[in-house]
Amino acid sequence: MKARNRKIIRVSILGIIVNLALAGFKIFVGLLSNSIAIILDAVNNFSDSLSSIVTIIGAHFAGKGPDKKHPIGHGRAEYLSTVIIAILIIYIGLTALVESTKKIFNPPEVNYSVQTVIVVSVAIVVKILLGLYVHRRGKKLKSGSLIGSGLDALYDAIISAATLAAIIIFYTTGLEVEAYLAAGISFFILYSGIRLIRSAFSTILGERVSPEISHRIKNSINKFTGVNGAFDLVMHDYGNGTTVASVNIEIDHKMTASDIDDLTRSIQKEIYRKHHIILSSIGVYAIDLSNPEVEKLWQKVNDICHRYEHIINIHGFHVDQKDREISFDIVVDFTTPNRLQYYQKFCREASESIPDYLLDVTLDADISD
Repeated sequence: MKARNRKIIRVSILGIIVNLALAGFKIFVGLLSNSIAIILDAVNNFSDSLSSIVTIIGAHFAGKGPDKKHPIGHGRAEYLSTVIIAILIIYIGLTALVESTKKIFNPPEVNYSVQTVIVVSVAIVVKILLGLYVHRRGKKLKSGSLIGSGLDALYDAIISAATLAAIIIFYTTGLEVEAYLAAGISFFILYSGIRLIRSAFSTILGERVSPEISHRIKNSINKFTGVNGAFDLVMHDYGNGTTVASVNIEIDHKMTASDIDDLTRSIQKEIYRKHHIILSSIGVYAIDLSNPEVEKLWQKVNDICHRYEHIINIHGFHVDQKDREISFDIVVDFTTPNRLQYYQKFCREASESIPDYLLDVTLDADISD
């Protein structure tokens, strides 16, 4: 993980250098031309430098090893740095909006030059290249703060393009639309900050694992001999590339404890090797479909489930023939208008269809695809 943090820091340092250089040039040109849009654009570049500094600090703390109080490390410090970056962007957006509004009611006299056009044009190209590079590295390193910085750089390219458009409009029509453009830029900055902070908070709260990752992990588990299905995959992202997960697997009831131990150890090793995910626990559902009575009951419950479009699957099917009890979990889609009522309706129908058994049905959350 230390190598990952060093890479994040190197990318962030590059961002600081580029953004400070652009900010210096833009402030110089903005003051010469009396352009509020260019000056705001420069301030935005300066904020990007601050963002990169916060990213470096976040990467430093995220790279600290585990201790007694934080046994899985300090990786989530990176998410906190993303929140700080978002707050900085929102503050700058609000400040820019206030200043541009003042210019709308009291417009200054602008004086664009060829140098202005050149600086803004170069800034567009530089920010596009920087944004694509930082965003790509952020994706590869799974760094939310780098991804946010990359997107922000691409937004800056759009802002600079809008400034260039205002200059062209001024030269071709004589209309001074700078103040209005600056207000638009302010809203764009605000949107960027709000979007980033929502993304960071969503990650901290705990997001649903993406279908692509979920399918890859479950497919890897299902390839093991003896596994009839993988369910209830729960993943916890601790930042810094550390993901801890748990899953339940369905196996034949005849497997011994030793067989199960060998199987679960093999699954844990394979999932970490292939997906770099720590499977901290693997629960076991034992099913006996070789028993004609159990298979008949299982088929009957499945037939009932197929009549309910919002039931995604059933699992953990267990029949206690001695106590005449059937237990299993049903996964109901979160889009169901009233999941509890839907579940209760299913339970009533299932109980009426199988009156000889007591049904213990658990309403399971639609945690992963």
